[in-house]
Amino acid sequence: MASTTFSGPVTSTNGFIGALTGNVTGNVTGNVTGNVTGTSTGMAVLPAYTTTTLPTVVVGGLIYVSNANTNAGTVCFGKGSSWIDIKTGLAVVA
Repeated sequence: MASTTFSGPVTSTNGFIGALTGNVTGNVTGNVTGNVTGTSTGMAVLPAYTTTTLPTVVVGGLIYVSNANTNAGTVCFGKGSSWIDIKTGLAVVA
């Protein structure tokens, strides 16, 4: 595949490979692998799970667990091999 450099806006319906630099305008859908830095003007929406559908822990990751805390729901962060409930400080278990 050829490599091309653009100085203006670019639209891709088949994705990008490699580092994206500069500003991104519009919605980003799909998976982002790697670090995202900069400022977001939209609202971050955490992926939602239940205690029986928890994903593999990603250290520093954030998720929402809808039925934790007696079905009140909570935000959890990944630490070691556990998802930690930010309200209780305890690991969320299935």
